[in-house]
Amino acid sequence: MTETDTTQHCLNCGQSEMFAPLVTLRHAGQQAWICSNCLPILIHKPHQLAGKLAGADQLSPAKHDH
Repeated sequence: MTETDTTQHCLNCGQSEMFAPLVTLRHAGQQAWICSNCLPILIHKPHQLAGKLAGADQLSPAKHDH
């Protein structure tokens, strides 16, 4: 199967939706996609997405009660 111009990629690692499940998200009025492997980065270390997701450096990591 070949990739087309409409094939989406993970905003962090660049993995194509043809090879990994992608989750769509909206932030700061923009739509983006992140793969299931990189989703924990968005949740726990969003600052690592600075430059890849607008405003990521301003996001707070998830807080856990454990």
